[in-house]
Amino acid sequence: MPEIHPTAIVSDGALIGDGCVVGPYSTIGGDVVLGERVRIDSHTVIDGTTSIGDDTHVFPFVSIGLAPQDLKYGGEETRTEIGKRNQIREFVTIHRGTSGGGGVTRIGDDNLLMAQVHIAHDCSVGSEVIMANAATLAGHVEIADRASVGAYSGVHQFCRIGREAFVGGYSVVVKDAMPFAIIQGNHAKCYGLNKIGMKRRGYPKETVKALNRAFHFLLSAKLNTTQAVEKIRDEIEGVEEVDLLVRFIESSERGVVK
Repeated sequence: MPEIHPTAIVSDGALIGDGCVVGPYSTIGGDVVLGERVRIDSHTVIDGTTSIGDDTHVFPFVSIGLAPQDLKYGGEETRTEIGKRNQIREFVTIHRGTSGGGGVTRIGDDNLLMAQVHIAHDCSVGSEVIMANAATLAGHVEIADRASVGAYSGVHQFCRIGREAFVGGYSVVVKDAMPFAIIQGNHAKCYGLNKIGMKRRGYPKETVKALNRAFHFLLSAKLNTTQAVEKIRDEIEGVEEVDLLVRFIESSERGVVK
């Protein structure tokens, strides 16, 4: 059975899964669904149409599913979806979606959101993502699996952070951050392949070598982006990660960080 502290307020209609813990002075709205073994620590507010997956731990003073900070929002029915086994640390804020942005803010599985992280309306965060202290996503940002966003960094609305990308602390990202790249600065620049991250993830040496060559064409070969992509297609074949990088660049609407 769930363990709900006497000072917590759980509205009628909320669905609380087996093994959940709701701490003191927390407030759970009537359209909230908690999976199994979700732990909600003290002084947390979860509202709106919000679902949180199994084994997620929400630390004190977190706010999830409240109305977005968007002046166009008129109270329409939107939602927040959070997956399994997430660690959501102190003072994190996650706002629900807007009708103009798809209506949902979505977070995957196994993420670490450190203290004071802000995820705005209509964002999509993949799985195994790390967002360090006070990292901030404006509305409509997409972060792919296993990316990292450093402390106090800000990501402009409608930007994308690619798979395995590493955004250094205190960065301001105003274009799309390429997969597997190291991104740093205000405004952020790309400093090449995230070799250390790829080594830690166990990528084969051949894959790292191919990606390193692709980034050479993109950053160091005195080619524009279109020319670099053509060179990559001509000279690097059969590497899934390189194909992902090329597709990401070609699908970018804001341009990529170089």
